[in-house]
Parts: sequence; structure tokens; C-alpha cells
Amino acid sequence: MGQTKRRAVSRGLFLWVGVLGLVAGCIRGPVPSPARPALLAGISGDYPPFSDWKQEHPSGFSVALVEAFAADQGLEPSWVRFPWSGLVTDLSAGKFDLADGGITVRPERSVAGRYTVPLLRNGAVLLLRRPVWAPPAVQAPPLTVETALAEVRALDRPELRVAVNRGGHLERVARSLFRHAQIQTVPDNAVRETLAAGEADAALSNTVEAPRWAEGLAGIELLGPLTRDVVAVYVRPDREELATQLDAWLMAQEASGALGTLRARYLGPGAGERTALPLPALLAATAERLALMPLVAAAKQRVGQPVEDTSQEARVRASFRADVAQAARAAGVAPPPDEALDAFCQAQIDAAKLVQQHTPPASDARAYSLETELRPAVARISAKMSTLVVRLPPGLEQATVLEQARDWLGASGLEPPAVERLARTLAALSPHPEAARP
Repeated sequence: MGQTKRRAVSRGLFLWVGVLGLVAGCIRGPVPSPARPALLAGISGDYPPFSDWKQEHPSGFSVALVEAFAADQGLEPSWVRFPWSGLVTDLSAGKFDLADGGITVRPERSVAGRYTVPLLRNGAVLLLRRPVWAPPAVQAPPLTVETALAEVRALDRPELRVAVNRGGHLERVARSLFRHAQIQTVPDNAVRETLAAGEADAALSNTVEAPRWAEGLAGIELLGPLTRDVVAVYVRPDREELATQLDAWLMAQEASGALGTLRARYLGPGAGERTALPLPALLAATAERLALMPLVAAAKQRVGQPVEDTSQEARVRASFRADVAQAARAAGVAPPPDEALDAFCQAQIDAAKLVQQHTPPASDARAYSLETELRPAVARISAKMSTLVVRLPPGLEQATVLEQARDWLGASGLEPPAVERLARTLAALSPHPEAARP
């Protein structure tokens, strides 16, 4: 065969291979893109406007938030429903990587998981259809927490029927507020329907949900807020990297205004406070840490261990310095001086000891392990604090920090000198105004 003929045959074979490949490609269809890593997200689906699951897919503020995070991080969210009474056990069993849906920060949950920076603050609200036997209202709204609690104490009688969602944070609130009233726990968050049907005199909700519930119900008063609560995303304790990514993403969304827009769209104007910023997040973490201290005190009481442990305090200070140094390297900034870090850390430790010293013996409390449960939980909060310290804005005024500290730590039980010390040492961590920040 001549050279020209061989080249012609080769070209023909090449063309046929190309045609066959094109035909095969058409048969197979387009090559699928690589699957995105899955993000297992827990949701109750029964707590609008945070989450609702009446269709084939959940909706609400928390769903939109998690889906936006997943899209930015290249993850594929997969939704897993949980009952409120099973939130902690389902997280501990690894049924999901994170849970969202209006989840309140509570100490027993901090033991089992890791909270992100706060999404918002709200409070318990009582929707009351005042019975004929009840005393008249003491004060017209708006009420302070103190005046609202005074109203509740006047209503706390065996005749009062209070409906509340079963198994969640608000059931615990109801049982702490009402010692004599009848507490009716209602499944599937059908509390509003119970009140509307006249099967209860009052229902416990929160500042976001209560106004929606009151619409269309005649003769309803809103008493509250009765508590100061923080809502955050709840992450498995072994997914620290995921929690850190969420913290950074939430703070960026807060700084850009995107998180505020999402709150306004789903939650209304009452949820406009910017909570996912370094300073309020640090104060929220301080409050979360202090809330664990009665459990720590009970654990020490059971084994006869004193409140003060100077060797443990030294380990905590050293670990905090190391965590801040690592966070500073990751952020590309200089960490605060060791003296300032030690002063802030010691203020945290001393505040924790004050709470422990004023904790009465609690024989009925769950027996948490100091070494395997409580100290790891405190360490997770301290690690979260370290990432927030290096993000503090420059030039924080001590007066500004003190004002916010009084607000965020108002329910911690600390005396004013302890709050002032925490604020002073926190302000000292802020870099000079000329220092660069990412």
C-alpha cells in the first residue's frame, strides 16, 4: 500500500472513531459533575418561622440559612428530622452533622455539642387569655423581664392551664416559671391550636413566634419577654472544623448585611439585632461558659473536689494562649500580648469560681463527669473564644464593652465588679486602631 493510500485509510479510521465516540456520548448523556460532599442537617420541621415541613422539602429561616452556607462551601445539604426531646441524643448518635431551627443555647446541650456564634436573641413570651379569677394586669406593655415575671408569679395558681411544646427549651422554662399551674405538654408544636380551642388558658412561646400566634385569637395578652435566650446552630462536638467554618461564614454574613436581610425576611423587625459579630459572640460564649458552672460545681461536690484548682487553671491559661496563637496565624494577624490573654482568661476563671461557690448542693442533678464531659465542653467554648479574640475590631472602648457585657451577662448571676472585670480585660484584647485586620 502506498504512503498516500495509508494516510487516507488512517484519516478514515480517525473519523469513524470520532463519530462512534460522539454517538456513544449522546447515548450516555452529559458527563455528571462530581457529587458534592453531603452535609447532614437536623431540623425539627415544626417550628415556624424557623422551620416548617408541610411539603416535600422543609422551609423557613433556618433552612434558608443552612442551604446558603452549604452552597458557599460546596456542600449538599440532606435534611434529617429530629424530635425536640431527642435533639441531644440524635446529635450524640451522629444522625446529623449540625442542627438548626431556633435552637436555644442551654448548658446540657453545651455538654453534648458545640454552638456557633449567636444567630439572634429572643425570650419566652406567655400568650394569656386572662381567666376571670386572675388579677388585673399590673402594667401595660411593653414589659421589662422583671415586671413580666411579677405578672407570672401572680398567675401561678393550680387553676391556670399552660400549654407548651413537649421536650424543648420552653418546656423547661415553663416548669421553672410555674410551680403550681397545670403544665400541658403538647406534641408536634400544636400549642397554638390548644390555646385557640380553649383547652388552655395560656401558651408559652417566644418573642419571634408569639406575635404570629396571637393573630386571629381574641382576648390574648402577650406577657414577656420572661427570659433572655440565645439561638445558634448546634454542631456535633467532633466536627470542630465545620463549626469554625460556620462561625467565620456567619460573621461574614453579619458584616455584609446578608444575615440581617435573611432575619428581616423570615423573622420580622423584632430580630434585627446583629449578634454574629466578634464582641457579642465573645460575650455570648462567656455566658454559655458560666451557665455550665453549676454543673461543674455539682460534679466537684460529688467527688469532694474543691472549687479552686490552681494546676488546672494554669493548664487552661496555657491552652488558651496556644489556641489564640493558632487562630492568629490562620487569620494572618498578630495575637494580643500574653499578659492581656492571661488577664482575660483569669477573669473568666474567677467568674466561673464565683458561680461555683454560690451553687447549692444539687443531689437531683444529672451526674455529669467532670473529666469526660464538662471540661471538654468548657474547652470547646474556650477554643471558640480564641477564634473570636483575633477578630475583635480595633480600638474597642471599655465603656462600650461594659454596656454590652451588662446586657449579655445580666442573667449570669455575677455581681457588677465581676462583670466590669470581664469587660475591662476583654476590651484590652482589642488591637490599637492603626492595627490591620482582615
